[in-house]
Amino acid sequence: MNKPFSISIASLATLLFFACTGQTGANRDEPASGQTDQEYRVTGSVLRLQPEMDDIIPPGAVPEIVAEGFDWSEGPLWLPDQSFLIFSDIPKNSIYQWSEEGGLKLYLRPAGYTGSTPRGGESGSNGLLLHSSGKLVLCQHGDRRMALMDAPLNDPAPQFITLADKWSGKRFNSPNDAVYNSKGDLYFTDPAYGLEKRYQDPSREMDFTGVFRLSAEGNVSLVTDKLGAPNGIGFAPDEKTLYVANSGGGKNSFWMAYDLNEQGEIAGERLFYDASIASDTLVGAPDGLKVRNDGIIFATGPGGVWIFNSSGKHLGIIKTGQPTSNCALNANQHYLYMTANMYLMRIQLKK
Repeated sequence: MNKPFSISIASLATLLFFACTGQTGANRDEPASGQTDQEYRVTGSVLRLQPEMDDIIPPGAVPEIVAEGFDWSEGPLWLPDQSFLIFSDIPKNSIYQWSEEGGLKLYLRPAGYTGSTPRGGESGSNGLLLHSSGKLVLCQHGDRRMALMDAPLNDPAPQFITLADKWSGKRFNSPNDAVYNSKGDLYFTDPAYGLEKRYQDPSREMDFTGVFRLSAEGNVSLVTDKLGAPNGIGFAPDEKTLYVANSGGGKNSFWMAYDLNEQGEIAGERLFYDASIASDTLVGAPDGLKVRNDGIIFATGPGGVWIFNSSGKHLGIIKTGQPTSNCALNANQHYLYMTANMYLMRIQLKK
């Protein structure tokens, strides 16, 4: 599509001026346990493009590193009943849990690939979310499916039930991120990042990367096949708009907004925001996103986490200094947790 520029020259100049230098750190066989004394190393900054940012992030707040040493952290999810965060480390095929009281612990392994034949690539789980039953739902890269963990959340040896692994008789590429609506329909994205050779992998059965819907009745339908790298996904609070990130990099760095009809099908589409200019100067691309109950959108992208209002006005960026994959709010929405390369970070929000 012909995507118009949606960033002003002044905003671009500000972005370039405030670009953070990336942090460095070695990957480890096992990640650091994280601190439990509530004194965390800080990093990055907050770029405030609009005055509304002060109503979202208090002045002076900066990202904190609460745990580190991961290969590629992803898919953060706050578990309100357990009062801790879980998140994926995709190359390690693992999920970790973290809380201030308990620090960092291994939560689940294997998480995304349960086969017995060794394989490379990003085989673990990616996006994580909760089913209405309270059980964990996983985007499983290695097994190429949406799966339900059929066990209590703390079970060390769970069984996985396949929710969906095919459309029209063809296997998915590698489900990446997902969101439920209030009807129990599951919408998920399916790029090829989890395959060993990604888009050139010979095991691919689809010649496109799509957004799909698994209805509450168990039927899989195609929402759109027009995106080359669909990634993060989320609903507006009224569920009439579906936001989807496209993470292709360069000119393919943008977010789309889809108007949905009563049947949950696309009734209209529009470019929500074009990040292609920024992707030439800042590290990272549009990836995971979360929509707060007031309509504020936290969307990982070039430089960190971009913040928008519901009309697409770009309010600012949480600059992490790392390629940033995803984010999640805690139960009272006082913190935004961010998975950023080898780090788990968080930043305080305005209460």
